[in-house]
Amino acid sequence: MSQLPLAVSLLRRGVDGIDDALLLMVAGRRRLVARLAAAKRRAGLPLRDPAREDQVLARGQGLARRLGLPPGLARGQLELLIDDACRLQEPESGETMSASLPRSPLRWLPPPRRWAPLLRLVPAPWQRQVLEQAVGRLLAQPIGAGDLEFMQGRRLGIEVSDLGLAWVLELDGDRLRAVEAPAEASVRGSATDLLLLASRLEDADTLFFQRRLEVTGDTELGLTARNLLDRLPWESVPLGVRIVLNRGARAARAAREAWQGDPA
Repeated sequence: MSQLPLAVSLLRRGVDGIDDALLLMVAGRRRLVARLAAAKRRAGLPLRDPAREDQVLARGQGLARRLGLPPGLARGQLELLIDDACRLQEPESGETMSASLPRSPLRWLPPPRRWAPLLRLVPAPWQRQVLEQAVGRLLAQPIGAGDLEFMQGRRLGIEVSDLGLAWVLELDGDRLRAVEAPAEASVRGSATDLLLLASRLEDADTLFFQRRLEVTGDTELGLTARNLLDRLPWESVPLGVRIVLNRGARAARAAREAWQGDPA
């Protein structure tokens, strides 16, 4: 084997050193988590705190953006650390954390697929009117700034898989309209995941990587629309819309976790 150039060898050593440092920090984090679990038990506190987990993820993604890192990469690494911490904090008796937590009353809410037959009874014109108003408020700033010019005369579909609903949007001048025409590209996901995306509690990269969001048809059009959502200045969205989206998305996510964790 030919000898590696000196520059390559030195850079590889640098990468190895950073890898070692990362593992050392993970080991230190695990020791702190173990102490934290013991402190929680002594204080009679629940072992898992979803609000704290959201805070960790949001802080990490904020730092990732400032450092120029892909948000999906940062979130994926933090989720692995959180999952590891959850396993470390399981009670010594072997009982899982999810079983030790009180069962959420949200589990009694019907999952989205149960609402699908009722929602299909809502007249299509009413659905399109509500969608136009909601999307118009959410995207008012980028529409006014001309950031959606790529959608002039183009048709983008939105499919809510578990509700069995689908709409097609087209930019007509300075207004997004719901039209009765085939979509050139479609973004497909569950009601909860689309809410999490719209509320910025999840980023598109993570949802696509986990295959919870799909783009079909004209991939370039779909990905351009997806990237626009990622770049959307959250502060430009009206405060009332942000509050409704955030609370609705958190409730939907909590309900989904309650259904998944319900042994019945």
